[in-house]
Amino acid sequence: MKVFRTFAFALVAMTLILAACAPATPPAPTEPPPPTKAPTAVPTVAPTEEPVAGLTCAEPVKVGLITDATGALAIYGAHILRSFMLGMEYATGAPGSAGEKFDFAQTQENTFKIDDCEIQVFVRDDGSNPENTATVARELIDVNGVNILVGTVSSGATATLQGIALENGIPLIVAPAAANDITGVNFNEYTFRTSRNNYQDAMNECIALTQQHETFVQIAPDYAFGRGSAAAFRDACTLGGATFVADDIFAPLDTTDFTPYMEQIANSGAEAYIVTWAGSGFVSLMQAAADQGVTETMALGATFIDNVLMPTFFANAIGTTAGILYHYSAPNNPANDFLVANTKPRYGVMPDLFDGDGMNAAILVVEAIKATNGDVSGEALKAAMEGMEFEGPKGTVYIRPEDHVAIQDMYILKLLNVTDPDANFYEYVDTTRPEPPCLLPENLKDRCGDLPYGSLSGQ
Repeated sequence: MKVFRTFAFALVAMTLILAACAPATPPAPTEPPPPTKAPTAVPTVAPTEEPVAGLTCAEPVKVGLITDATGALAIYGAHILRSFMLGMEYATGAPGSAGEKFDFAQTQENTFKIDDCEIQVFVRDDGSNPENTATVARELIDVNGVNILVGTVSSGATATLQGIALENGIPLIVAPAAANDITGVNFNEYTFRTSRNNYQDAMNECIALTQQHETFVQIAPDYAFGRGSAAAFRDACTLGGATFVADDIFAPLDTTDFTPYMEQIANSGAEAYIVTWAGSGFVSLMQAAADQGVTETMALGATFIDNVLMPTFFANAIGTTAGILYHYSAPNNPANDFLVANTKPRYGVMPDLFDGDGMNAAILVVEAIKATNGDVSGEALKAAMEGMEFEGPKGTVYIRPEDHVAIQDMYILKLLNVTDPDANFYEYVDTTRPEPPCLLPENLKDRCGDLPYGSLSGQ
């Protein structure tokens, strides 16, 4: 039986080119100069333009990084904390003031420098609680005076963060929250993302799913992330030839008894069931699936997850081929090489599911500052980031100007084992680059231009 699962949860420093011209050669003399006369100096041609200067900032640039360091999703916040700092180091060329390893328990600040521009990073923990997110965001803006916000893990908390960023005219870079709504119905011109959205997950995964199964049913949590994921899977897999034989099933996020939901799935007649779930409820969900005989009669369709939980949930799935948003073994580029080479020596683990998002967020911060030549006004930064292209651990990332979705590589891998001490679990199969539809609200539909609107078919 093929087993898959979906789980929800975030540049090299620019070479300076000096403009110089070669000296001109004078005409040959008609006769040798007298021996006592000093040699004639060879004239040089003045440069036609000033040499390119390094980046200069009138005042330090201030970045506020908000993530989950102690809450229910802290396992994923840890990915962002380390990878963002490694990304800043990669993009600026040197470690920050906190040293080679950032420890949130020891310090909540880290300062980097590129040329004559200082970049101060202030880190705050929101515990994936939207009220905490609002409190720390306002503190970062009002007390620390940040110019850019980055965060956070929870899609619900990210929606809160979006509103605060908009109110203050400060760009927000979203990593690693995935809900479609972030760059859909909740879109505003100050919101950008380096994380993928639900659609990109679904488009990547449905390539694998529809090659093995024809009929599906799905269950997801009853909030923005879950509903967005269900809509995306239904659209992407249907476009790939799949049939959904029942209405999508939604359960409250705090559900502990999944028996009635698994009864619906067992009676659906589908070949496979797709699960979108974030949080500890997945354990109860899978137990109910086993109790109702679902695991014996139906395949579980889902993407591969983080390195820590893979051995728990996929131990019986060796040989499975599925999608994943990032695994350190898949990309082949200098940024990923840096991330792989530095994560384990400093943090004791290999890069995990969201490390690519965090490093990409840091690279986008630095590239935006460089593009504006240190102008950190909201207007200048958002103009620079809209349509920006940069190289990160997932290859080329393109910030789509229509809706600020981050177009990026994703991967299809084959599971070989769940025991490797370095989480080297997979064999590479393929790279995809999903182009999701534009999901902006109706009043912003004109921004979508020629992109499919509302669904992959545009219908």
